[in-house]
Amino acid sequence: MALSFVLTQACTGKVSEHMDLKPRLVVLTDIAPNDVEPDDMESMIRLLVNADLFEIEALIATTGWSNTGKSERIDLIHDALNAYEKDLPNLMKRSNQKGFAKDESKQMIGYWPSVEYLRSRTMLGSTAMGMRAIGEGNDSDGSKLIIQMADEDDDRPIWISVWGGGNTFAQAIWRVQQERSPEELKAFLHKFRIYTITDQDRPWSRGDTISYAISSHQWMRQFEKDLIFFWDECAWKLQNSTGVNNWNEYALHIQNHGNLGALYPKYKWGVEGDTPSYMHIMPNGLSDPDVPTQVSWSGYFEFTLGLDGQTCSYTNHTGKPYDISAKYFAYFYPANFNNFAARMDWAKDGKGNRNPVVIINGNGGISPIDITCKTGEAVTLDASESSDPDGDRLHCKWMVIPEAGTYSGEIVISNSETSIATINIPTDASGHNIHIVCEVTDDGTPNLTSYRRIILKP
Repeated sequence: MALSFVLTQACTGKVSEHMDLKPRLVVLTDIAPNDVEPDDMESMIRLLVNADLFEIEALIATTGWSNTGKSERIDLIHDALNAYEKDLPNLMKRSNQKGFAKDESKQMIGYWPSVEYLRSRTMLGSTAMGMRAIGEGNDSDGSKLIIQMADEDDDRPIWISVWGGGNTFAQAIWRVQQERSPEELKAFLHKFRIYTITDQDRPWSRGDTISYAISSHQWMRQFEKDLIFFWDECAWKLQNSTGVNNWNEYALHIQNHGNLGALYPKYKWGVEGDTPSYMHIMPNGLSDPDVPTQVSWSGYFEFTLGLDGQTCSYTNHTGKPYDISAKYFAYFYPANFNNFAARMDWAKDGKGNRNPVVIINGNGGISPIDITCKTGEAVTLDASESSDPDGDRLHCKWMVIPEAGTYSGEIVISNSETSIATINIPTDASGHNIHIVCEVTDDGTPNLTSYRRIILKP
């Protein structure tokens, strides 16, 4: 079928003038049967009902805590894709999509990929855990595809979302290191960002008694100058526990909503512990994923020494980074969940609520807005052109994200609960930057929120 669709995520009634390409995403999952650990299947289902927002480049079955080797359940990924195929006609109504592109590369936000495309990108990765497996004989369809993607003519970074162990990606790095020059290896690494849910390239142990040295994650962190490495030790734990504490909401709004909802399992230990690995790059206007301190739906990160005590990465395992991450995760969790619930409505009924579109000072899109200003002056930020694709009423809220900026003094926002706000730039703010987020929420069911970040540079 020919491609014909409207990007209602970014517009109302017509194709947006600010159509953005999706973020590129590779998933490494140790997906397992429900009686072993169902949380990967939960995260897979949420990913698929957000498939119009991510260019899912690969779904790769790997090792991890739920599979220490030789028992990869790629069939479970196909079960999820079969359910996605059944719900896809309903999901496509969300953006008025009538068919699929002949070439499904470089997808625009709002485009639902065909199930055939996703099946063609589903494969096995490494079937042996840890650094000991890296080397000759460990190449896989997954590691080969990762190298192939890096060689494509595409400037977008490739996000490796690690739900289990990451040594499929480590093998790709090792292979490039063997066959290409140091400069070519550096260029290869610059193509990628890796977000790991704790360190699952070693067996799970109570009290964390197993050495990190056996994990390929530690080996990959030696490339800290060229590879952006996120080591999450906060959001995944909070997602697990918050989901358990709010399970009745999942049972009511997620389970049995469409074919994907029918497949959504009840938790065993925690709920959707792997979901933060792609919520960090959710294209909702909240942050630039390449800047870990900006705060996303997955919280906050700082570049510091990791839990292994030997290597540095962007992490949040203790102290201030953990506390900041926990604060913002809790704040954004209701909006995050409502977004999921609304999408499950679409899967079930082919109708539901859609997110507002935020316009700041006439500027559409989702990228942060840089504004150069002068100290002592008042800066006006106007979101009155923002709109809702369903005609819902909108409420604006403006807030300072102090941890993301470099100015440590107080910032006062006048009319912070209206569509037009004013910020008085302090006289001592020269040379610093101030991060403001505009949060626009509709009155639909459930309430949905979109964002836009403004960076003031006095």
